[in-house]
Amino acid sequence: MRVCPNCKALLPQERVKIEKGMTLERGYGRFVIDAQVGQGGMATVWRAWLFYAPKDPRSKEPLLVALKVMGDNVGTNEIVRTFFLNEAKALEQLPHPNIVRFVELFSWPSPGARDSVLILAMEYVDGQTLADVIARHIARAKLAGPNMPPGVPLQRSWYYFQQLLGALAATHALGIVHRDVKPSNVLIRRDGIVKLGDFGIAHMAGAANEGDLVPGTGAYMSPEQVLSHPLDGRSDLYSAATVLYEMLSGRTPFEIAGKSELMVRKEQVMSTPPAISTFLPHAPRALDGLFFKALEKDPEKRFSNAIEMGTAFRDALGLPDSAEWQAQAELARAANAPTARAPNAESPKRQMETLRDFLIARYRTAQMEIRNQ
Repeated sequence: MRVCPNCKALLPQERVKIEKGMTLERGYGRFVIDAQVGQGGMATVWRAWLFYAPKDPRSKEPLLVALKVMGDNVGTNEIVRTFFLNEAKALEQLPHPNIVRFVELFSWPSPGARDSVLILAMEYVDGQTLADVIARHIARAKLAGPNMPPGVPLQRSWYYFQQLLGALAATHALGIVHRDVKPSNVLIRRDGIVKLGDFGIAHMAGAANEGDLVPGTGAYMSPEQVLSHPLDGRSDLYSAATVLYEMLSGRTPFEIAGKSELMVRKEQVMSTPPAISTFLPHAPRALDGLFFKALEKDPEKRFSNAIEMGTAFRDALGLPDSAEWQAQAELARAANAPTARAPNAESPKRQMETLRDFLIARYRTAQMEIRNQ
């Protein structure tokens, strides 16, 4: 404890302050803080470089990472702390090319210290959010006039959507429900690779419910999520369908402009979404039925899994089957296999690595094909 130099009274313990230029030594390497890139009620996010120790084979290639530092004011809030730890646990289990990569969870300066902070180190995604992409296309459509699609063109929408569904397929295979699928949590790297992030309120299989707390974002929440009912992967699929609806039409099914969060949540439970053909008259008519199915109030009437849903939308959009979509289905099956997660299961792990490398290469190539859209 610190002592006042004048009255000799004990002073409160100071909290650790993370700031630009600071170095965090980790034994296997060190994090060098570059800049603050985000701040919310739960945490502050810093961009940093991870420099591996000289004897590490990765030492020649420093890694750009994001450090999510849990805020001082939530240190004693057990629910928020649980969300923070759940995010780390979820990311550690999900080595998928379309999910932000886990690096490390640690306390700084030392575990158990009164002034230590909890830090989650993960992949830094250099790019933009899907929310940014949607906003840009909406603005472009308004400038171009009525003949311009109101949102993101079909082929580009499918390009982003299939990567999101691939991430959710693997997430659900491990019994994890994201619970906050929305455009601002879908990150797009400069090479076109989509990354699902922010697993801060993800629900792990077997974990206790949070009582009356209903986390999520109103415009993208499933009816059962609004009502705080038990959730499974179909809740995330409802949210994903809402994201696709917004990509294509330039608005969410229950448009939030001028409405309170409570009103939007009520509409999610009580109202029927307008047919997407109302805003996208030239889209295949089958899309109306598919969105009605995907946005059903009763999860039993929706698509049962991400791959089934993606295949139905791909067919409705008139897009051919692709090797990358088949690889997404295969990667979800591999993630669901117990041997893929076994410590000594080298063959399944190599299979998953091969699939991940294949997907990254294919999506990078596809990005070049749709860049001008």
